[in-house]
Amino acid sequence: MIDPMIRSTPAPLDAATVSRILDGTHDDPFSVLGPHRREDGTWVAALDPGAEEMAAVVEGREFPLPRLDGALFCGRIPDGKPYHLRGRGFGGQWDYEDAYRFGPVLSDFDEYLLGEGTHQRLWEALGAHVRVHEGVEGTHFAVWAPNARRVSVVGDFNAWDGRRHPMRRRGATGVWEIFLPHVGERHCYKYEIIGPHGELLPLKADPVGFGSQHPPETASVVRDIRGFGWADRDWMEERAARQRRDAPISIYEVHLGSWKRVWKEGGRPLSYREAAKDLVAYAKDMGFTHLELLPVSEYPFDGSWGYQPVGLFAPTIRFGPPHEFRDLVQAAHQAGLGVLLDWVPGHFPSDAHGLARFDGTALYEHADPREGFHQDWNTLIYNYGRSEVSNFLVANALYWLEEYHVDGLRVDAVASMLYRDYSRKAGEWVPNIHGGRENLEAIDVLRRMNEAAYGRHPGVMTVAEESTSFPKVSAPVDAGGLGFGYKWNMGWMNDTLSYMHKDPVHRKHHHNLMTFGLAYAFSENFILPISHDEVVHGKGSMIDKMPGNWWEKCANLRAYYGFMWGHPGKKLLFMGCEFGQRAEWSHQGEIDWAAPAHGPEHRGIQRLVRDLNTLYRGTPALHARDCEPEGFQWIEGGDAENSIFAWVRRGFEGDAPCVVVCNMTPVERRDHRIGLPEAGRWREALNTDAIVYDGGGRGNLGGVTAEAKPWMGQPFSAAMTLPPLSTLIFQLDR
Repeated sequence: MIDPMIRSTPAPLDAATVSRILDGTHDDPFSVLGPHRREDGTWVAALDPGAEEMAAVVEGREFPLPRLDGALFCGRIPDGKPYHLRGRGFGGQWDYEDAYRFGPVLSDFDEYLLGEGTHQRLWEALGAHVRVHEGVEGTHFAVWAPNARRVSVVGDFNAWDGRRHPMRRRGATGVWEIFLPHVGERHCYKYEIIGPHGELLPLKADPVGFGSQHPPETASVVRDIRGFGWADRDWMEERAARQRRDAPISIYEVHLGSWKRVWKEGGRPLSYREAAKDLVAYAKDMGFTHLELLPVSEYPFDGSWGYQPVGLFAPTIRFGPPHEFRDLVQAAHQAGLGVLLDWVPGHFPSDAHGLARFDGTALYEHADPREGFHQDWNTLIYNYGRSEVSNFLVANALYWLEEYHVDGLRVDAVASMLYRDYSRKAGEWVPNIHGGRENLEAIDVLRRMNEAAYGRHPGVMTVAEESTSFPKVSAPVDAGGLGFGYKWNMGWMNDTLSYMHKDPVHRKHHHNLMTFGLAYAFSENFILPISHDEVVHGKGSMIDKMPGNWWEKCANLRAYYGFMWGHPGKKLLFMGCEFGQRAEWSHQGEIDWAAPAHGPEHRGIQRLVRDLNTLYRGTPALHARDCEPEGFQWIEGGDAENSIFAWVRRGFEGDAPCVVVCNMTPVERRDHRIGLPEAGRWREALNTDAIVYDGGGRGNLGGVTAEAKPWMGQPFSAAMTLPPLSTLIFQLDR
């Protein structure tokens, strides 16, 4: 019921307008609330559900704002004078700035770029930004919700009341904004949205929020991400050289929540700052060149490991606030380590506070479940063909590269993005405009992301987890490729692990599983991945994949790692695999640090990985031409009967070549002749059967000398000892 006094007041508000303001359904609150110049003077309307009386204070003098109805007050103030509001009620008094006296923050150019879907620094326009506006400190909130009837920012600063701060709609872009004075860091907030049919939606977290509450709480948190004093200039200047195809790249993949726990404090994971000390020091000591972190974008469910993100712009609060994540990246850079992030543009969860039906419509996702729902993961699929959504994803990739100095992105589940029929039966998918299965819009987003990443930051690297034979994944966009720097070699991983799982007596029948990868090894810039996916969900640990008794399991794993590091391609190893932990990985604990502490066989595997990394980094023949056929030559690829493999690795002119020899049977072979490409002394640079690795100590300690006896298609050869279940790496002395 409208107060009958409204009919006698000179306030320029009609009953319908008052009603819509009071029930929170007015779609243009700035046309009503705040100061408005009329012919008869300046009027101020204010809504404050907690007030019994309201006044505007101008130059220390109160000007009463009579009550119109309920919590809405309106009255005249002197023209052209600044003011603030004063409320009284429940025996108290409070003064505050009127949010509705402030003008817009977003520029016309922001609006143009947002509407066009080309705002590469989207996070500087949308989200919650601590700033000074019109001389007052506060936070500017902006969110995209084009189909909403009304959007309000609610939080611990306004009693989570959507009537208090409805936002300003910015033209045709579908963006809503408001500046809230004296709201600052660490305030929690969400968006209250009335959908296109008048329905009140579940409160939504900010899609471009920079911080979040700790799960299971789901609000966004205002975080000021400006002004971090980066001290990693040396690394940033050297980064491009460290990530080229001819550089040694050996990646330690880590799930931050379960690498190490602080058991004296209830088993909590390490914080970002603790990881900056312990994890960085360990990875450096182990000889890795890069850390790769499973997704750190905020996610609601621990069991997703971050692969179902809700807050793409917020480093998860589980390990600390955003500036402490920067501390981790900076510490890695100062130690000479690159940092890669797993990035998930392929799907997002349907949690009510997230992106799903964000403004009451299928906004970020497709409406048709044949296009917008992932059956494998019960998640939603982005509508890549919508310019604002593709802008959101491309800008998010740039955000991590620019604001957090990360050195690259490993893009998750690329195969699921490339094909519309991915994991679907006939009739369960929608063809593209040409009637084909390729997802042309997703392909365009990936290309745009790579062009933007490499264009703005030439020293970065992007990596595709892509399991199909889609062509030119790691070729430049202008050459018809997707534009990635590298691609995970999933085929190599599946084939070689299948071979190693077999009893050695049967391996001769599956010899091609180890050699087939060389048929396509140089078709892409490959990374050889032994990732978290290989040690979960009943697949067992790496060492338990190996056949035989305990000694044979360890020897098999050592031989496999030697094979991997000697094989063309960059390297990736998941945490715990570097010392052969026996338990399958669980995100709920930590990796088995007791294994290398108490088991010599585990310490041996750990030392081997350290030495492999050291040899790989220091030997151009083993890394400089990882992605070029000129860097590899078979010596013996067909000895299936004996399960022996031998090949040459070469660098550039002047680099000493290496020869890698693998014996994948438990039989020691003495005086076994292997062809060699050059005369001279070949030093045994690494032997996975060495005593220091808890092996049997068999091999060629003094190296071998090439004889002028052609063998295996090589002009020289040498008789050597091949220990059982071993890999040997020889380097020519020059």
